[in-house]
Amino acid sequence: MLFNHDPPRCAQCSECGGPSRCGTECSALAARNAGGYHVCSTLGHASSTNVSILDKQNPFKGVIVRMSSSGKDPSCSLSVSIICDSNGAQGPDSVEKLGTCDYATTLRHPSGCATIISIGGKGFGWFGTLLIIIICLFGAYLLAGTVYRYFFLGVHGIEAVPNLDLWASLPHRTQIFFSSLVRQFSGPSTSHRNSYSPVNS
Repeated sequence: MLFNHDPPRCAQCSECGGPSRCGTECSALAARNAGGYHVCSTLGHASSTNVSILDKQNPFKGVIVRMSSSGKDPSCSLSVSIICDSNGAQGPDSVEKLGTCDYATTLRHPSGCATIISIGGKGFGWFGTLLIIIICLFGAYLLAGTVYRYFFLGVHGIEAVPNLDLWASLPHRTQIFFSSLVRQFSGPSTSHRNSYSPVNS
């Protein structure tokens, strides 16, 4: 709120820029008539702004921005209900006084529309995150071991990779493991059952 000419005095709002700078540094102000003169009083500041959902059942409806002057006597507030309207801004048409120094108004504005930041169900999840961490740790282990063996132990070539024999034997070990599983679940094979041939008497 800014006054182009003849701004009213501001009562008890030194943090707003002094009594002669009404409306230049406060989030919300209210004017009242005192002895024929309009006197401003602060309703809220940017440091005491609270934003909440207008309707929790329908979060896309809009938000409520409440600015309050905490620590003052009396404590004043201004609640602005911003209804989602993607077509443009409209209002406010009136300001309602709810208490001694509490005001409320409603306007329609695109800033009241909710923005979807992320959708549930997409992303790595806990298993994907754990897998990435394991792969990163394994890569760091290989890199650190290779650097150590190359520069401190003087091992050059492919032999600089730590535990090279173990990594080279992994495919064969995996094949043996799955073969044993297949044999375990499929039962003894025909060749084992017929390993003894009948003896002619």
